[in-house]
Amino acid sequence: MSEVAALSPSLEYHVANTLGWNDLRPLQRAAIQPVLSGDDCLLIAPTAGGKTEAALFPVLTRMVEEGWVGLSVIYVAPLKALLNNLLPRLEQYTAWLGRSVALWHGDVGDGDRRTILSEPPDILLTTPESLEAMLVSRRIDHRLLFRGLHVVIADEIHAFAASDRGWHLVAVLERLQRVASDHIQRVGLSATLGNPTEVLAWYQGSNATAGAGQVVVAGDPPAAPDITLDYVGSLTNAALVISSLHRGEKRLVFCESRAQAEQVSFDLREQGVTVFISHSSLSLDERRQSERAFAEARDCVIVSTSTLELGIDIGDLDRMIQIDSPRSVGSLLQRLGRTGRRAGTSRNALFLATEHETFLRAAGLLHLSTRGFVEPITPPPSPRHIAAQQFLALALQESRFARTTWHKWWSESPVMADGEVVLDWLVEEGFLAEDGGWLFIGPAAEKAFGGRHFLKLMSTFVSGLELVVQVGLKQIGSVEPISLNTGVLRGEKPLLLAGRAWRVRSVDWERHVVEVEEDSVRGKTRWSSSTLPESFEMVRARRDVLLGADPGVTLSQRAQSLLPQLREEWAGRVDPGGIVLERGEKGVTLWAMAGLRAHETLAAALSVKYQARSTNETILLSSAFPTNGLSGLDLAGVVPLIPEEAVEGLKFATALPPKLARKTLAERFVDRNGAEAVTSAQIAVRHWKA
Repeated sequence: MSEVAALSPSLEYHVANTLGWNDLRPLQRAAIQPVLSGDDCLLIAPTAGGKTEAALFPVLTRMVEEGWVGLSVIYVAPLKALLNNLLPRLEQYTAWLGRSVALWHGDVGDGDRRTILSEPPDILLTTPESLEAMLVSRRIDHRLLFRGLHVVIADEIHAFAASDRGWHLVAVLERLQRVASDHIQRVGLSATLGNPTEVLAWYQGSNATAGAGQVVVAGDPPAAPDITLDYVGSLTNAALVISSLHRGEKRLVFCESRAQAEQVSFDLREQGVTVFISHSSLSLDERRQSERAFAEARDCVIVSTSTLELGIDIGDLDRMIQIDSPRSVGSLLQRLGRTGRRAGTSRNALFLATEHETFLRAAGLLHLSTRGFVEPITPPPSPRHIAAQQFLALALQESRFARTTWHKWWSESPVMADGEVVLDWLVEEGFLAEDGGWLFIGPAAEKAFGGRHFLKLMSTFVSGLELVVQVGLKQIGSVEPISLNTGVLRGEKPLLLAGRAWRVRSVDWERHVVEVEEDSVRGKTRWSSSTLPESFEMVRARRDVLLGADPGVTLSQRAQSLLPQLREEWAGRVDPGGIVLERGEKGVTLWAMAGLRAHETLAAALSVKYQARSTNETILLSSAFPTNGLSGLDLAGVVPLIPEEAVEGLKFATALPPKLARKTLAERFVDRNGAEAVTSAQIAVRHWKA
């Protein structure tokens, strides 16, 4: 293994003799020198491409050769389950070198935490939320714990960068750098990125101004997958197809909602299929049992939402089956990567569309994918609410901080771009109290976030009320109150949870507990949802397919029959020369096909008399809208109109001025480029409807 001579000799020995590897994978070889150099790195390879080893082997080499002592490496991931899954592998790698690794997240008990604090491991597996909690805890000397930190590895960096958790992570890293004795190298891992250089620059933060280099290292692209698109017409039919195909094989079925996953799981059990299920509203014990049993079984199916999309190891899969369609090409690539891991196998997917709408969405997505398109990951703009959270967290961490020098904690990080405005509001409203130029936690923060040691302040998640469902003392999962209608409460209609039916025996509204007993009749469980905005590229790809573009995958006979039918049905709504305006008795429908964000941006620029309402495909307008109503429309500075009640969905919004909170949401929903594409298009068809 001369190619890995730069690694520690002990590590090289175990890679060859304990793991039995004759060679490293391309990404693992290519990553050695950049990671050893201390540069900030982004390592990209398909799922199961060996990214963890590509980062850890050279980091462990540095650890040994440079004599790092104490907690030296933090490995963050977006899911606790992913960290749990990684722990045994990392325990093996660190043991080879006489080093240690430990796990710290919300499910780790006090005893294990005390052990970590008394004998810090060399590597800590954790989440951004747990990192924050460690920094602000009065029981932890964060300067002592983190002073020897050298490297932070962020797994599934695309999942962080696409949400406020990413802003939270990079802001926490800037604070960690302030308490560490040396420069902290940042290494990110990802399977799917359309703009890796930009994402690495975002993750690098103040390291760039400090002179740290940045390197993107990509592994070899995978072979083209084998994908089939089918139309089955219903979830029940989808279950019939899954139960009859590929018997004897291990199949992973992805669904786009928890309710879908529950129904498919129940129907598969009715067909005599061995089924496991995983989604976010199941209890931890239920999910672990399912994932563990599935990893050890063969002829079985596991049904999941996106919870199994990331790199949790559930063993070798034979088939990936997608009910309807994911919302992005990146998500599809993650799911495809769960297959084709064994020698002689290839990545594969079977799409089972249950509705005409979702069939078109899948066809558009596959058209984009086969053209090589992957969405760029853009962190949500204007993270002012995260700035508010960071100020309050710093006050907890340090007990107080100086108003004139707060900038030093975040080194001009973009997350604090509007920091002065946010800070003034926090002081004015009593979230922060001021005394002699020092700021500390105020009464308003105590009231809003102080419960359970400021637990609400540690996470950027927004979650609604859910009630725990249990049989005796065993927790099954949780449901929202929307599922507990009169029929369910009377015991006339069962709930569906963990792929099984449950009849409600009683509800304790004060304790948020639902007592149930198992039933045999299929029930139904609902979780609240709203129209999801699709990207301009996704909706336009659907339009392209309707205009004749090839999805680029194998079409079943049913799909081959349906596609021409849908093209004929949509012929009056799409036109190759531009966008379609359809005028009827109730108003005007503009088939702009640009996505909800672009449509809402246009709606905000139009005169209020047109009463614009939008979907991902259309803008609905009053009859007063003229044919040339888009010409000359000025979109400069235009942002969508945000209702006041929408602010409730923005975490920490109570720590922002109301107008600024609404402005933040508006700036996150705008799609000016998509809107401009609509205004520059010709209105090629004016379809007058009687």
